Amino acid sequence: MKSTVKNLLSARGIKLVSPVPLSALTVTRPYLLARHGIEGGTAFMFAVPYYTTVCDDPARNISVYAVSRDYHRFFEALFDEVLPILRDKFPKNRFVGFTDHSPIAEGEAAVKAGLGMFGCNHLFLTKEHSSFVFLGEIITDAVIDCEVKKISVCTACGACQRACPVGLDVTRCLSALTQKKGALDRDAQKAILAHGIAWGCDTCQERCPVTRAAKDAGTLYSTIPFFRENTIAHLTTEAITAMSDEEFAARAYSWRGREVILRNLALLEGKEQL
Repeated sequence: MKSTVKNLLSARGIKLVSPVPLSALTVTRPYLLARHGIEGGTAFMFAVPYYTTVCDDPARNISVYAVSRDYHRFFEALFDEVLPILRDKFPKNRFVGFTDHSPIAEGEAAVKAGLGMFGCNHLFLTKEHSSFVFLGEIITDAVIDCEVKKISVCTACGACQRACPVGLDVTRCLSALTQKKGALDRDAQKAILAHGIAWGCDTCQERCPVTRAAKDAGTLYSTIPFFRENTIAHLTTEAITAMSDEEFAARAYSWRGREVILRNLALLEGKEQL
């Protein structure tokens, strides 16, 4: 089973895959396992790289993760393809896939599976793709013989903290500020203007030496077609207003509605005054 799962994901551009016992993980939403009849077993953790050459565009004004279509759609398609194959090949076992809304603490699970470590910026960090990965897992009731790695952290060089606009203070995060609904106060508007960002923030990730090393090695870049197609690195008011409801719903920033992203763009384009 271990080789089957790895081969299925590797064929789809996902190379970082490793199993870890459910018993070694923090279960945060047990009802998600219960509804699928899983009480114990194994989580096959995997990291999906999403950084592409389009993200190197100097005019990019949104977070890298939002350059492509909403990544949840990638996972939906992935699980629709892979899970039926596993269920057919191993009919005595149950399989279910998750990302984000997961029954387990995904970052901890990925570290214990040996895929990477925790960074000082509170993000999961891999050697190959730095922190530009989405975590997902295929959970099965099958018990797989696998090793549990110790929790590991980065070298704490301080590069991310020095670069962060708010010193890694999560209560004042620039990314959260760009997603805030309603009118922004003057300080918030100045922050958006100072960093030229309409959605999200990648500063700590970009300054991380692991990111620079992965970029130099060429491993940072994703080969997965989903993240290389239908990309928009630079948003404008015109581009957002021209999108159909269906097109807008396919983007990662759609969950906040058009008003929020249009508010930020109006500020950046000088259509809204401080």
